[in-house]
Amino acid sequence: MRTDFERVSLPLERPFTIARGTQTTAENVVVRIDDGDDIGVGAAAPSARYGETPATVEAVLPDLLAAVEDVDDPLAFDAIDDRLDAAVGDNPAAKAGVRIALHDLAAKRLSVPLYRLLGLDPDRTVTTSYTIGLDDTEIMRERAAEAVDAGYGVLKTKLGTDRDREIVRAVREAAPDARLRVDANEAWRPREAVANCEFLAEHGVEFCEQPVPADHPEGLQYVHERSAVPIAADESCVTLSDVPRAAGACDVANIKLMKCGGPRQAVAMVHAARAHDLEVMLGCMVETNAAIAAACHLVPLVDYADLDGALLLAEDRYQGVPMPDGTVDLAAVDRSGTGARRGRGPD
Repeated sequence: MRTDFERVSLPLERPFTIARGTQTTAENVVVRIDDGDDIGVGAAAPSARYGETPATVEAVLPDLLAAVEDVDDPLAFDAIDDRLDAAVGDNPAAKAGVRIALHDLAAKRLSVPLYRLLGLDPDRTVTTSYTIGLDDTEIMRERAAEAVDAGYGVLKTKLGTDRDREIVRAVREAAPDARLRVDANEAWRPREAVANCEFLAEHGVEFCEQPVPADHPEGLQYVHERSAVPIAADESCVTLSDVPRAAGACDVANIKLMKCGGPRQAVAMVHAARAHDLEVMLGCMVETNAAIAAACHLVPLVDYADLDGALLLAEDRYQGVPMPDGTVDLAAVDRSGTGARRGRGPD
């Protein structure tokens, strides 16, 4: 097998702001693995929140891809996982990019979509939320209305400001019939979060994601025990070993391939979450479809999806899994692998 990678800078349709900052472009690293007959494609979308940058991804990819070339079999998942972990510690987004490309290639070798390789039912699907980033309240109101007009029935609103209640009122007024979720990205204190969750319940919010800092697990448990809405753990639930610790402090585990290191690692987290009676959401960073497409194939395993990362881009080099009105349509995938292919925008 031959391998290569390249960094791509993807402009966003508009600046995207959360409690930790603003981005106007997404820096992803696209990975390709070529066996002479097919090319597997994946991508890494690193986050500084988890200690990765495009530069760190580029620094470790030569060692990771050398391990792939040494094994020389995209279906040898266990052997490759062992070699990847021996070659490089941590760096989950870099490993996710490699493993997504391997899964794409493995499924192509068998001439099946990835969900078939995983034994999953394409008709068991969910609708992704569409994220409203932080901005002036009136702009957020307008964007919520635009999203609903575009067919998105599930909205996720970023919070973490001194006007969070004003924002929720505005978004709810603009989208009275939408399913609404919120994400504070660790911005609140525990008592503040409990009070805010009472307000959120009054406005029909489905659940609140990561209300308090992940380095304060007692605070998350405090909120969970007193919250009027379910609590989802994102920054508090990064890898498999975090699931048991988070289980008593949340209702929903937010699993992301870029946090845990790849498709098989995400599947293991899903099963661990189920064993701890948690609901599961499949999330993403701001990512090209070369990465998002693989996550879409895991949707039959989960309760909720937040896979709008590529929808936030102004343009993308890759098409992915169709998402009419936000519904992940695996049954419409008419080619083998993840369904990612060169082109502009999702199918």
